[in-house]
Amino acid sequence: MAEVTMERLLKWKILPRLMMLGMSISAWRVVEWFMGLPDPTSQQAALVSVVTGTLAGAFAVWMGHETNK
Repeated sequence: MAEVTMERLLKWKILPRLMMLGMSISAWRVVEWFMGLPDPTSQQAALVSVVTGTLAGAFAVWMGHETNK
């Protein structure tokens, strides 16, 4: 019975979906933080660029794995 449950969980791909949700929320919060800064520096802008770029890359990899099956 435990194998059936584990196979179902793996088939539903819950962990990758939760990770994408977590990354999306984190990126959203970083952008909110940046927009709330009164006088942002170039280092803070670079941080936002890295976070949003990472999210875009992770989303592209995730979508690539979804369509390869």
